[in-house]
Amino acid sequence: MTGTVLTERRGGVLEITLNRPDKLNSFDAAQHADLRAALDMAAAPEVRAVILTGAGRGFCAGADLGAAQPKPGEPRDLGQSLRDTYNPLILAIRALEKPVIAAVNGPAAGAGVNIALACDIVLAASSASFLQAFARIGLVPDAGGTWTLPRIVGEARAKAMMLLAEPITAQQARDFGMVWKVIDDSALMDEARAMAEKLANAPTFGLGQAKLAIQASGTTTLEEQLEVEAAAQTRCGVSHDFEEGVAAFLQKRKPQFTGQE
Repeated sequence: MTGTVLTERRGGVLEITLNRPDKLNSFDAAQHADLRAALDMAAAPEVRAVILTGAGRGFCAGADLGAAQPKPGEPRDLGQSLRDTYNPLILAIRALEKPVIAAVNGPAAGAGVNIALACDIVLAASSASFLQAFARIGLVPDAGGTWTLPRIVGEARAKAMMLLAEPITAQQARDFGMVWKVIDDSALMDEARAMAEKLANAPTFGLGQAKLAIQASGTTTLEEQLEVEAAAQTRCGVSHDFEEGVAAFLQKRKPQFTGQE
């Protein structure tokens, strides 16, 4: 890792910070590679919850357009660029079998919005804003935005946000269902860390199975989803966490979950 992404372990919580504050944490090739490496770290069993945030005054401004320019004579293929960069990031976040919290500490624009929405819980600072900026430069929303945003806010609002390319406030994002909670800027990271610690001490194997089941529901029929639930419950029913949860309930004590299957 080159320093464009910082990581810090706090017990079972891995905190990942996009670290190009002078560029509003916009992505260049190094930051793509560093975030992929951080997400690989997050897959380790000792990590049981993840926080993704940004350094400085913003969360992420999407792509660094200056860094993305091709060399003279080099063909431009932005579609292949997505396949090589953003697409694997989004899939890696959604594939993690543990909770991922986005702590949006300021402006999020373009792919930065859609990376936040790929996370499981979004917390926003009062000063945060969300801008689907792609229409301003003649591009299609990417990083999963055309899949994620309509499912959260509905097709009409998603179209308006993406076609008009007007920023919305943290309060609007909460009202639209994009954000779980809006928090004073000074308290954002304390709130995110407390939430992540709570999740890390929970039965994280079951949480991971629930996350995957919820995500599957976007493309399944009811009958198919009932089977997804049954298959996940089979795995959870033989897990250490389920045994511990039942034992603790019967013994009237606090459970000690490990996240183990």
